[in-house]
Amino acid sequence: ETLVQRQIDGGVAGIVPVGCTGEAAVLSRAEREWLVRRAVEMCAGKCAVVAGSGSNSTDITVQQTKDVKAWGADAAMLISPYYNKPQQAGLLAHYRTVARGVDIPIVLYNVPGRTACNILPETAAQLSAEPNIVALKEASGDLGQIEEAIGRCDMKVYSGDDGLNFNIFGLGGRGAISVVSNLLPGAMSRMWKAWAEGDINRAWPMARAFDPITHACFVESNPVPVKELLSLAGLCKRDPRLPLVPVSESSLTFLVQFYEGTLKQLMNKDLEGAA
Repeated sequence: ETLVQRQIDGGVAGIVPVGCTGEAAVLSRAEREWLVRRAVEMCAGKCAVVAGSGSNSTDITVQQTKDVKAWGADAAMLISPYYNKPQQAGLLAHYRTVARGVDIPIVLYNVPGRTACNILPETAAQLSAEPNIVALKEASGDLGQIEEAIGRCDMKVYSGDDGLNFNIFGLGGRGAISVVSNLLPGAMSRMWKAWAEGDINRAWPMARAFDPITHACFVESNPVPVKELLSLAGLCKRDPRLPLVPVSESSLTFLVQFYEGTLKQLMNKDLEGAA
């Protein structure tokens, strides 16, 4: 609740409960329900709720997407099926099955580094013909692929890679679904607004100021470092669920020094004038 309220106060356009940073893969159905319902209650009239509902099973994904709709989410975010390594035809069949089985706006989520499966631009373009597939979160890290997807798809494309946010905005991206925003929602919102208003001279240095923070968030597997940083700020417990474990001693030393030397002051000032 503290984290959600901080995002709302920071002026974000939407909250994404039970995504990768929320360790969705290890949550029970009851936990997922509580998290989505509480986010919906808190965000009502303030910002959208895009709830994670994907899995590597199409049948389970359909059911989980029905769940988040019933729990009040405005949209569902579907990670591409992991481990199975489906062909592009399999991805088409998977997403079409969900889109045609549940009447809710759907955000595709492409993150090959986690799933061993890449939603190619041609596939994304074909899926954009489905009326309720409305957006693509792109975290492939391939700017050429992302540019092609933006050019070919009749849907919004969002950055899913904080280190490339500004680059993806420049290619036509419509915003970011961000890990760093957990720490600095106000600053992230201000950077996007500066870009959207055409003030590139203000947006560029703001984007580059995020670079060391992004680096800190990914010194080990996400979300372990960001949870560590949030715990140092008193906003989150540091204990990830198995199979994730807390950061190594060397990473912890780095994160504590980074928090005390840089991030603490930024977080204390972050929400000033944010909304």
